[in-house]
Amino acid sequence: MLIQQTIDNLRALKLNGMARALEEQRGNASLQELGFEERFGLCVEAQVYERNNKKQQRLYRAAKLKVSACPEDIDFRAKRGLDRQVAANLATCDWIERHLNAIITGPTGVGKTWLGCAFGQQATRKGFSVIYTRLSRLLEDLEIAVGDGSIIKLRNKLARVDLLILDDWALAPMTNRGRHELLELIDDRIGGGSILITSQLPVDQWHEYIGDPTVADAILDRLVHRAHRIELRGDSLRKNLDLPLEPTGKE
Repeated sequence: MLIQQTIDNLRALKLNGMARALEEQRGNASLQELGFEERFGLCVEAQVYERNNKKQQRLYRAAKLKVSACPEDIDFRAKRGLDRQVAANLATCDWIERHLNAIITGPTGVGKTWLGCAFGQQATRKGFSVIYTRLSRLLEDLEIAVGDGSIIKLRNKLARVDLLILDDWALAPMTNRGRHELLELIDDRIGGGSILITSQLPVDQWHEYIGDPTVADAILDRLVHRAHRIELRGDSLRKNLDLPLEPTGKE
C-alpha cells in the first residue's frame, strides 16, 4: 500500500495526529532509520497528544472564564497575602480530584477573579470540566429555570461539572428562592464536584448575607469546612502603577 494512501485513510478515520506524524517521518531520514515499533509508537503518541489538546480546548471554551489567566502568570511581588505554596497546591488540581472547595476573599482590585479564572484554566488543562458564572447571574438563571420548568435540567448540568466557579459572591441580594436553590445546588455537588468562590465579603459575614439561619448553617457547613482558603489584602493592584499588573481584564 502506498504511504499516501495510508495517510489518506488515517485522515478518513479522523486520526489526523497519526497522519501528520507519518508525513513527518516520511520527510525525516533519521526517523526512517527507526524500527517499525518505534515509528508506530511515535504516531500513536502524536494522536494522543492531538486528542488531549482538542479536549483541553473544548473544556476551556465551555468554561467561559471571564478572563484568560493561568497560574504561571501569578504575580507574587504585590503584597496581598498570597502564599506561593497555597497557590502551587491549588494549581495541582488535587483538591478538585478530592471534591474539595476553594474560597478567595479580599477587597476589590486585589485579583480575586483573575486568580479564580487562573485556577479554572488550569483545571481544564488537567481535563476537568469547568463552568464560570457570577453568583448574581446564577441566582437569576435558577429563578428563570424554576419559572419555565427547566430547573431539573439546569440542576443536573451544574451538578455534573467538575469545578463550578461562583464569582462575586454576596454582591447581589439573596432571595428566599435563591437561597434554597443554592442549597440544593451545593448539596447536589457534595462528593461529586468542587466549588471555587470569590468574594469581597469575609467568610465570617456570609451567614448574615444568606439570611435564613437554618439554610445559612447548611450552606456554610457544606462549603467552608471542606475548602482551601485564600484571604487577600492590600490596596487595589490597579493603583500600583509601578508594578507590572497581571494581564488586564481581571477583577
